[in-house]
Amino acid sequence: MDYTGLIQMLLKNMESPAPSGAKRIITFVNPQHYEAFQQTLRELKARHPDWPDLPSSSLLQSVMTPLSGSTKMLDAYKDDIIIEEDSLIQVHTLANKIQGPGIPYGVKQIKAPKAWSTSTGYRVKIGVIDTGADYYHPDLRQSLAKGINLLNRHMLPMDDNGHGTHIAGTIAAANSTEGMIGVAPRATIYPVKAFDHNGSAYVSDIIQGIDWCIRNHMHLINMSFGMKTRSKALLDIVNKAYVSGISIVASSGNDGKRRSIDYPAKYPQTISVGATDRNRRIASFSNRGEFIDIYAPGDKIISSWTHGKYHEMSGTSMATSHVSGAIALLLAQNPDLQPAEIKALLLQTATPLRSKKGQQRTGEGLEVNALRLLREGMKRKTPAP
Repeated sequence: MDYTGLIQMLLKNMESPAPSGAKRIITFVNPQHYEAFQQTLRELKARHPDWPDLPSSSLLQSVMTPLSGSTKMLDAYKDDIIIEEDSLIQVHTLANKIQGPGIPYGVKQIKAPKAWSTSTGYRVKIGVIDTGADYYHPDLRQSLAKGINLLNRHMLPMDDNGHGTHIAGTIAAANSTEGMIGVAPRATIYPVKAFDHNGSAYVSDIIQGIDWCIRNHMHLINMSFGMKTRSKALLDIVNKAYVSGISIVASSGNDGKRRSIDYPAKYPQTISVGATDRNRRIASFSNRGEFIDIYAPGDKIISSWTHGKYHEMSGTSMATSHVSGAIALLLAQNPDLQPAEIKALLLQTATPLRSKKGQQRTGEGLEVNALRLLREGMKRKTPAP
Protein backbone atom coordinates (compact mmCIF):
# COMPACT_ATOMS: atom_id res chain seq x y z
CA MET A 1 0.00 0.00 0.00
CA ASP A 2 1.17 3.55 -0.79
CA TYR A 3 1.42 5.56 2.44
CA THR A 4 2.33 8.89 0.82
CA GLY A 5 -1.18 10.31 1.28
CA LEU A 6 -1.35 9.18 4.92
CA ILE A 7 2.02 10.72 5.75
CA GLN A 8 1.19 14.02 4.08
CA MET A 9 -2.10 14.16 5.98
CA LEU A 10 -0.43 13.45 9.34
CA LEU A 11 2.37 15.95 8.80
CA LYS A 12 -0.11 18.63 7.74
CA ASN A 13 -1.96 18.12 11.02
CA MET A 14 1.31 18.69 12.92
CA GLU A 15 1.72 22.18 11.49
CA SER A 16 -0.92 23.61 13.85
CA PRO A 17 -1.31 22.85 17.60
CA ALA A 18 -3.79 20.08 18.28
CA PRO A 19 -6.88 20.97 20.32
CA SER A 20 -7.31 19.23 23.67
CA GLY A 21 -7.99 15.51 23.23
CA ALA A 22 -6.96 15.49 19.57
CA LYS A 23 -3.68 13.61 19.87
CA ARG A 24 -3.68 10.01 18.69
CA ILE A 25 -1.51 6.89 18.87
CA ILE A 26 -1.59 5.03 15.55
CA THR A 27 -0.32 1.45 15.77
CA PHE A 28 0.33 -0.71 12.71
CA VAL A 29 -1.05 -4.23 12.99
CA ASN A 30 1.55 -5.69 10.59
CA PRO A 31 5.28 -4.96 11.16
CA GLN A 32 5.87 -4.99 7.39
CA HIS A 33 3.29 -2.25 6.91
CA TYR A 34 5.02 -0.17 9.59
CA GLU A 35 8.37 -0.60 7.84
CA ALA A 36 6.78 0.36 4.51
CA PHE A 37 5.31 3.45 6.17
CA GLN A 38 8.69 4.44 7.65
CA GLN A 39 10.49 3.84 4.35
CA THR A 40 8.03 6.10 2.55
CA LEU A 41 8.45 8.70 5.31
CA ARG A 42 12.26 8.63 4.93
CA GLU A 43 11.98 9.09 1.18
CA LEU A 44 9.59 12.03 1.54
CA LYS A 45 11.73 13.65 4.27
CA ALA A 46 14.78 13.39 2.03
CA ARG A 47 12.94 15.48 -0.56
CA HIS A 48 11.37 17.82 2.02
CA PRO A 49 13.90 18.24 4.88
CA ASP A 50 11.89 21.13 6.37
CA TRP A 51 8.94 18.84 7.15
CA PRO A 52 8.42 18.22 10.91
CA ASP A 53 9.47 14.95 12.54
CA LEU A 54 6.78 12.37 13.21
CA PRO A 55 7.27 10.87 16.72
CA SER A 56 7.26 7.09 16.71
CA SER A 57 8.05 3.90 18.60
CA SER A 58 9.55 1.23 16.38
CA LEU A 59 9.26 -1.35 19.19
CA LEU A 60 5.52 -0.76 19.28
CA GLN A 61 5.20 -0.06 15.52
CA SER A 62 3.36 3.17 16.33
CA VAL A 63 3.38 6.83 15.39
CA MET A 64 2.06 9.64 17.58
CA THR A 65 0.42 12.67 16.05
CA PRO A 66 -2.22 15.34 16.55
CA LEU A 67 -5.41 14.76 14.55
CA SER A 68 -7.90 17.58 14.46
CA GLY A 69 -11.50 16.77 13.64
CA SER A 70 -12.82 13.38 12.60
CA THR A 71 -10.62 10.31 12.11
CA LYS A 72 -12.73 9.24 9.12
CA MET A 73 -9.88 10.40 6.91
CA LEU A 74 -8.06 7.26 8.06
CA ASP A 75 -10.83 4.83 7.08
CA ALA A 76 -8.89 3.78 3.97
CA TYR A 77 -6.23 2.34 6.27
CA LYS A 78 -8.56 0.82 8.90
CA ASP A 79 -7.37 -2.74 8.17
CA ASP A 80 -3.73 -1.69 8.72
CA ILE A 81 -3.88 0.45 11.85
CA ILE A 82 -5.34 0.75 15.36
CA ILE A 83 -6.17 4.30 16.47
CA GLU A 84 -6.13 5.14 20.19
CA GLU A 85 -6.77 8.47 21.90
CA ASP A 86 -3.63 9.88 23.51
CA SER A 87 -4.65 10.53 27.13
CA LEU A 88 -3.06 12.89 29.63
CA ILE A 89 -1.17 11.45 32.64
CA GLN A 90 -0.35 13.26 35.91
CA VAL A 91 2.47 12.75 38.41
CA HIS A 92 1.40 11.39 41.84
CA THR A 93 2.36 13.99 44.43
CA LEU A 94 1.36 16.53 47.11
CA ALA A 95 4.02 19.23 47.75
CA ASN A 96 5.28 21.31 50.68
CA LYS A 97 8.49 23.41 50.65
CA ILE A 98 11.07 22.70 53.36
CA GLN A 99 14.80 22.61 54.02
CA GLY A 100 16.36 19.48 55.48
CA PRO A 101 19.37 17.57 54.12
CA GLY A 102 20.82 14.40 55.62
CA ILE A 103 19.52 10.86 55.46
CA PRO A 104 15.72 11.21 55.17
CA TYR A 105 13.57 9.10 57.48
CA GLY A 106 12.24 7.00 54.59
CA VAL A 107 15.72 5.88 53.58
CA LYS A 108 16.34 4.83 57.18
CA GLN A 109 12.90 3.24 57.57
CA ILE A 110 13.53 0.73 54.77
CA LYS A 111 16.97 -0.02 56.32
CA ALA A 112 18.97 1.10 53.28
CA PRO A 113 21.92 2.53 55.31
CA LYS A 114 22.50 -0.90 56.88
CA ALA A 115 22.86 -2.33 53.36
CA TRP A 116 25.47 0.19 52.14
CA SER A 117 28.40 -1.82 53.45
CA THR A 118 27.37 -4.49 50.91
CA SER A 119 25.80 -2.52 48.06
CA THR A 120 25.30 1.11 47.04
CA GLY A 121 23.71 0.36 43.67
CA TYR A 122 26.95 0.82 41.73
CA ARG A 123 26.46 0.99 37.95
CA VAL A 124 22.77 0.09 38.03
CA LYS A 125 21.01 2.10 35.30
CA ILE A 126 17.63 3.54 36.26
CA GLY A 127 15.36 5.24 33.77
CA VAL A 128 13.23 7.81 35.60
CA ILE A 129 10.35 8.83 33.35
CA ASP A 130 9.28 12.13 34.87
CA THR A 131 9.74 15.91 34.61
CA GLY A 132 13.53 15.65 34.16
CA ALA A 133 16.16 16.37 36.80
CA ASP A 134 18.24 19.31 38.04
CA TYR A 135 21.73 18.58 36.69
CA TYR A 136 23.20 21.37 38.81
CA HIS A 137 21.91 20.16 42.17
CA PRO A 138 24.95 19.39 44.36
CA ASP A 139 23.37 16.16 45.61
CA LEU A 140 22.82 14.81 42.09
CA ARG A 141 25.96 15.80 40.17
CA GLN A 142 27.45 12.33 40.58
CA SER A 143 24.15 10.53 40.06
CA LEU A 144 22.81 11.72 36.69
CA ALA A 145 23.58 10.51 33.17
CA LYS A 146 22.49 12.33 30.02
CA GLY A 147 19.06 10.75 29.55
CA ILE A 148 16.68 12.24 26.98
CA ASN A 149 14.29 15.17 26.68
CA LEU A 150 11.28 13.90 24.73
CA LEU A 151 9.70 17.37 24.68
CA ASN A 152 12.78 18.94 23.08
CA ARG A 153 15.32 16.38 21.89
CA HIS A 154 18.00 19.03 21.36
CA MET A 155 18.10 19.91 25.07
CA LEU A 156 19.13 18.16 28.28
CA PRO A 157 16.18 16.77 30.28
CA MET A 158 16.33 19.66 32.77
CA ASP A 159 13.58 19.72 35.38
CA ASP A 160 11.24 22.73 35.17
CA ASN A 161 8.76 21.30 37.70
CA GLY A 162 10.70 19.71 40.60
CA HIS A 163 8.96 16.34 40.82
CA GLY A 164 11.60 14.44 38.82
CA THR A 165 14.43 15.96 40.87
CA HIS A 166 12.66 14.88 44.07
CA ILE A 167 12.33 11.31 42.77
CA ALA A 168 15.99 11.27 41.66
CA GLY A 169 17.13 12.42 45.10
CA THR A 170 15.33 9.68 47.00
CA ILE A 171 16.70 7.04 44.63
CA ALA A 172 20.33 8.10 44.31
CA ALA A 173 21.33 11.42 45.92
CA ALA A 174 25.01 11.22 46.86
CA ASN A 175 26.19 14.23 48.85
CA SER A 176 27.27 12.84 52.20
CA THR A 177 29.08 15.94 53.49
CA GLU A 178 26.51 18.71 53.11
CA GLY A 179 23.44 17.35 51.35
CA MET A 180 21.28 14.24 51.43
CA ILE A 181 21.84 10.57 50.59
CA GLY A 182 19.33 8.47 48.68
CA VAL A 183 18.60 4.77 48.90
CA ALA A 184 21.19 3.74 46.26
CA PRO A 185 23.75 6.57 46.16
CA ARG A 186 26.00 5.01 43.50
CA ALA A 187 23.26 4.03 41.08
CA THR A 188 23.01 6.04 37.86
CA ILE A 189 19.80 7.83 36.96
CA TYR A 190 18.92 8.50 33.33
CA PRO A 191 16.24 11.22 33.40
CA VAL A 192 13.63 10.72 30.69
CA LYS A 193 11.74 13.99 30.46
CA ALA A 194 8.22 13.16 29.29
CA PHE A 195 6.32 15.54 31.61
CA ASP A 196 6.07 19.31 31.18
CA HIS A 197 6.38 22.06 33.78
CA ASN A 198 2.82 21.33 34.97
CA GLY A 199 3.59 17.64 35.59
CA SER A 200 1.50 16.52 32.61
CA ALA A 201 2.37 14.12 29.79
CA TYR A 202 0.60 12.21 27.05
CA VAL A 203 0.55 8.43 26.87
CA SER A 204 2.56 8.72 23.65
CA ASP A 205 5.35 10.49 25.56
CA ILE A 206 5.44 7.64 28.08
CA ILE A 207 5.55 5.08 25.28
CA GLN A 208 8.52 6.84 23.69
CA GLY A 209 10.19 7.03 27.12
CA ILE A 210 9.84 3.30 27.76
CA ASP A 211 10.99 2.61 24.20
CA TRP A 212 14.12 4.69 24.89
CA CYS A 213 14.75 2.83 28.19
CA ILE A 214 14.56 -0.55 26.44
CA ARG A 215 16.90 0.53 23.64
CA ASN A 216 19.40 2.02 26.08
CA HIS A 217 19.44 -1.06 28.32
CA MET A 218 18.08 0.33 31.57
CA HIS A 219 17.99 -2.16 34.43
CA LEU A 220 14.78 -0.74 35.84
CA ILE A 221 12.28 2.05 35.19
CA ASN A 222 10.70 4.34 37.79
CA MET A 223 7.22 5.57 36.84
CA SER A 224 5.79 7.88 39.53
CA PHE A 225 2.60 8.81 37.71
CA GLY A 226 -0.71 7.37 36.66
CA MET A 227 -4.05 7.68 34.91
CA LYS A 228 -7.52 6.21 35.34
CA THR A 229 -8.02 4.86 31.82
CA ARG A 230 -6.53 1.69 30.36
CA SER A 231 -4.32 2.01 27.27
CA LYS A 232 -3.56 -1.02 25.11
CA ALA A 233 -0.56 0.73 23.55
CA LEU A 234 0.90 1.51 26.98
CA LEU A 235 0.30 -2.07 28.14
CA ASP A 236 2.04 -3.41 25.04
CA ILE A 237 5.20 -1.32 25.54
CA VAL A 238 5.23 -2.13 29.30
CA ASN A 239 5.12 -5.81 28.37
CA LYS A 240 8.01 -5.36 25.91
CA ALA A 241 10.09 -3.86 28.73
CA TYR A 242 9.10 -6.71 31.05
CA VAL A 243 10.07 -9.48 28.61
CA SER A 244 13.37 -7.70 27.91
CA GLY A 245 14.24 -8.06 31.61
CA ILE A 246 13.48 -4.54 32.87
CA SER A 247 11.64 -4.15 36.18
CA ILE A 248 9.04 -1.36 36.12
CA VAL A 249 8.16 0.25 39.45
CA ALA A 250 4.91 2.26 39.31
CA SER A 251 3.01 4.41 41.81
CA SER A 252 -0.54 3.32 42.60
CA GLY A 253 -2.20 6.71 43.06
CA ASN A 254 -3.28 9.10 45.81
CA ASP A 255 -7.05 8.58 45.87
CA GLY A 256 -7.26 6.65 49.15
CA LYS A 257 -9.15 3.85 47.39
CA ARG A 258 -9.28 0.25 48.62
CA ARG A 259 -10.19 -1.65 45.46
CA SER A 260 -8.67 0.30 42.59
CA ILE A 261 -5.32 1.74 41.54
CA ASP A 262 -4.13 3.79 38.59
CA TYR A 263 -2.58 2.57 35.36
CA PRO A 264 0.17 1.60 34.58
CA ALA A 265 0.58 0.28 38.18
CA LYS A 266 -2.50 -1.90 37.65
CA TYR A 267 -0.74 -3.88 34.91
CA PRO A 268 0.61 -7.16 36.37
CA GLN A 269 3.97 -6.62 34.61
CA THR A 270 4.73 -3.71 36.96
CA ILE A 271 5.57 -3.53 40.66
CA SER A 272 2.72 -1.43 42.10
CA VAL A 273 3.58 0.72 45.12
CA GLY A 274 1.51 2.23 47.92
CA ALA A 275 2.66 4.74 50.55
CA THR A 276 3.31 4.47 54.28
CA ASP A 277 4.00 7.08 56.95
CA ARG A 278 6.59 7.40 59.75
CA ASN A 279 4.58 4.99 61.91
CA ARG A 280 4.74 2.32 59.19
CA ARG A 281 1.03 2.51 58.57
CA ILE A 282 -0.61 3.04 55.19
CA ALA A 283 -0.81 6.79 54.49
CA SER A 284 -4.35 8.18 54.40
CA PHE A 285 -4.03 9.37 50.79
CA SER A 286 -2.58 6.13 49.42
CA ASN A 287 -4.51 3.63 47.37
CA ARG A 288 -4.43 0.22 49.05
CA GLY A 289 -5.70 -3.33 48.81
CA GLU A 290 -5.20 -6.34 46.59
CA PHE A 291 -3.69 -4.50 43.63
CA ILE A 292 -0.77 -3.11 45.68
CA ASP A 293 2.35 -5.28 45.55
CA ILE A 294 4.49 -3.40 48.08
CA TYR A 295 4.44 -0.28 50.25
CA ALA A 296 7.21 2.20 51.06
CA PRO A 297 7.56 5.57 52.85
CA GLY A 298 5.65 8.26 50.96
CA ASP A 299 4.34 10.69 53.59
CA LYS A 300 6.23 13.96 54.17
CA ILE A 301 9.37 12.86 52.32
CA ILE A 302 12.23 15.36 52.10
CA SER A 303 14.36 15.24 48.96
CA SER A 304 16.18 17.37 46.43
CA TRP A 305 14.45 20.11 44.45
CA THR A 306 15.29 22.49 41.64
CA HIS A 307 17.79 25.35 42.17
CA GLY A 308 19.74 23.33 44.73
CA LYS A 309 16.90 23.34 47.23
CA TYR A 310 14.93 20.69 49.14
CA HIS A 311 11.22 19.99 49.28
CA GLU A 312 8.89 17.95 51.46
CA MET A 313 6.41 15.99 49.36
CA SER A 314 3.81 13.31 49.95
CA GLY A 315 2.49 10.76 47.50
CA THR A 316 2.82 7.26 46.14
CA SER A 317 5.38 8.85 43.79
CA MET A 318 7.72 9.22 46.74
CA ALA A 319 7.07 5.63 47.85
CA THR A 320 7.91 4.35 44.38
CA SER A 321 11.35 5.97 44.42
CA HIS A 322 12.22 4.12 47.65
CA VAL A 323 11.35 0.79 46.02
CA SER A 324 13.38 1.63 42.90
CA GLY A 325 16.39 2.43 45.07
CA ALA A 326 16.04 -0.85 46.98
CA ILE A 327 15.91 -2.81 43.72
CA ALA A 328 19.03 -0.97 42.54
CA LEU A 329 20.89 -2.17 45.66
CA LEU A 330 19.80 -5.71 44.82
CA LEU A 331 20.70 -5.58 41.12
CA ALA A 332 24.19 -4.23 41.80
CA GLN A 333 24.94 -7.52 43.57
CA ASN A 334 22.82 -9.86 41.44
CA PRO A 335 22.30 -8.35 37.97
CA ASP A 336 20.89 -11.58 36.50
CA LEU A 337 17.61 -11.42 38.42
CA GLN A 338 14.52 -11.15 36.22
CA PRO A 339 11.49 -8.91 36.98
CA ALA A 340 9.32 -11.78 38.27
CA GLU A 341 12.12 -12.92 40.60
CA ILE A 342 12.64 -9.38 41.88
CA LYS A 343 8.93 -8.95 42.65
CA ALA A 344 8.87 -12.29 44.47
CA LEU A 345 11.94 -11.32 46.52
CA LEU A 346 10.39 -7.96 47.44
CA LEU A 347 7.32 -9.71 48.84
CA GLN A 348 9.29 -12.47 50.54
CA THR A 349 11.59 -10.09 52.42
CA ALA A 350 9.16 -7.25 53.17
CA THR A 351 8.04 -6.25 56.67
CA PRO A 352 4.35 -6.65 57.61
CA LEU A 353 2.72 -3.28 58.19
CA ARG A 354 1.17 -2.21 61.46
CA SER A 355 -2.58 -2.18 61.90
CA LYS A 356 -4.35 0.75 63.54
CA LYS A 357 -3.91 -1.00 66.89
CA GLY A 358 -0.16 -1.24 66.39
CA GLN A 359 0.23 -4.96 65.78
CA GLN A 360 2.19 -6.31 62.81
CA ARG A 361 -0.17 -8.20 60.51
CA THR A 362 0.59 -9.45 57.02
CA GLY A 363 -2.98 -8.71 55.92
CA GLU A 364 -2.41 -4.96 56.25
CA GLY A 365 0.25 -4.99 53.54
CA LEU A 366 4.02 -5.25 53.23
CA GLU A 367 6.68 -2.53 53.39
CA VAL A 368 9.94 -2.89 51.48
CA ASN A 369 12.99 -3.88 53.53
CA ALA A 370 16.17 -3.11 51.57
CA LEU A 371 18.51 -4.94 53.93
CA ARG A 372 16.57 -8.22 53.91
CA LEU A 373 15.98 -7.89 50.17
CA LEU A 374 19.71 -7.61 49.53
CA ARG A 375 20.62 -10.49 51.83
CA GLU A 376 18.08 -12.84 50.28
CA GLY A 377 18.94 -11.74 46.77
CA MET A 378 22.62 -12.52 47.29
CA LYS A 379 21.68 -16.07 48.28
CA ARG A 380 20.16 -16.45 44.82
CA LYS A 381 23.29 -15.26 43.06
CA THR A 382 24.61 -17.73 40.52
CA PRO A 383 28.25 -18.66 41.33
CA ALA A 384 30.81 -17.61 38.72
CA PRO A 385 32.10 -20.55 36.63
